[in-house]
Amino acid sequence: MVQALAIPSGRDERAALAVARGICRLFARNDVWCIAEMPLRNGRRADLMGIDAKGRLVIVEIKVARADLLGDGKWTDYLDHCDRFYWGLAAHLDRACLDEAGFLPETCGVIVADGYDAEIVRSAPTRPLAAARRKAEVERLARAAMRRHLVGLDPHCATYAGD
Repeated sequence: MVQALAIPSGRDERAALAVARGICRLFARNDVWCIAEMPLRNGRRADLMGIDAKGRLVIVEIKVARADLLGDGKWTDYLDHCDRFYWGLAAHLDRACLDEAGFLPETCGVIVADGYDAEIVRSAPTRPLAAARRKAEVERLARAAMRRHLVGLDPHCATYAGD
């Protein structure tokens, strides 16, 4: 189950959840496991953040509306927290703008998804994090995933969370 994303309510929220579900299915088939709405140390929140079988971190920024894609000025803040960065787009969204220099196409991959599946249309190059940064980020991701899992099993554990 994909945790709700911080996106305006209504049709865009349902579309974003569908895109997240499709991407999670694609990733699961490729041994990449992720969680939604992962807080980062810089105050940002990744729509999806995961880890692959080699311990590399992946962040996906989901967009389902053109205005949201074109108006996003914060996405570069995610690059210091992952080895690979992807845009996760709804299938109907025109992705031509992602080839422009401002969207750093040499740095970012593109995934197109719906509620059933997803396809990587441009692979994200690996930009290795420093070992100390990766260790800290992997530990934070693991702790967040374990906390969410435990709270899902026993909601009363949430009262003990230190964050």
